[in-house]
Amino acid sequence: MTVHPSLQTSIDAWTHSIDAITELVNPLAESEWNRATECPGWSVRDVVSHVIGLECEMLGDPRPIHTLPRDLYHVTNELSRYMEVQVDVRRCHTAPEMTSELEYTVIRRGRQLRNEKREPDAMVRWPGGTEVTLGEALTRRAFDLWVHEQDLRRALNKPGNLDSPGATITRDLLLSGLPKVVAKDAGAAPQSAVVFDVHGPMEFMRTVRVDADGRGSIDGSVSLGPTVTLTLDWETYVRLACGRVRPEAVTERLKIEGDQQLADAILQHFAVTP
Repeated sequence: MTVHPSLQTSIDAWTHSIDAITELVNPLAESEWNRATECPGWSVRDVVSHVIGLECEMLGDPRPIHTLPRDLYHVTNELSRYMEVQVDVRRCHTAPEMTSELEYTVIRRGRQLRNEKREPDAMVRWPGGTEVTLGEALTRRAFDLWVHEQDLRRALNKPGNLDSPGATITRDLLLSGLPKVVAKDAGAAPQSAVVFDVHGPMEFMRTVRVDADGRGSIDGSVSLGPTVTLTLDWETYVRLACGRVRPEAVTERLKIEGDQQLADAILQHFAVTP
């Protein structure tokens, strides 16, 4: 038996991003590990610690026993508190300690994925104590890794891989959240249509349509006379959708046509990741 074909895309994307992260951080000087990223409260070291920690949890390793400081402003709920333990416990680690643990974790996790024989619908433990299907778990790990690879690239001023396998998975996952953003969160009126025209390394156009009952759906067909058209580049789309930047900070990279009030409401609710 080999890895199920439907899982291979996520595993390939995971491998591509984890290798890129390793290549980015291996040569870093000690001071560069402290550079701030767009993840609130997290440095380069913290992002890599998060990556290591979650992959260790996917391997079934026990979580560290660690009490968080009380002055972490970015820890605002149970999920962020859960995620912060794997990060804070490594804040005293040196650059060689970080790179060696990353390398060891990647070797172990890569071996686990190469030997994966379960079906995509097999239930697996997910960090936080819930269970998801194996297919969903691998998709979400590939997404998370690619987004954090981009966090590191921006912090280190080493752009790249905006059209890699992980970018494709990220695009599809983020687009799946758009109907809720437009129809429910932003409150677009029934029978309205909102077009997202994205250019750059990942180029696509999608229309979110709100039906008579206020339910949203998304497709790739062109809408005639949409209520709003939002035009932006792919990297800005990712930064907004992943909560890395506020809309007012990237207005020069956004073009809005149509109902400005609805556009503002969409952008205020655009972040679909916690």
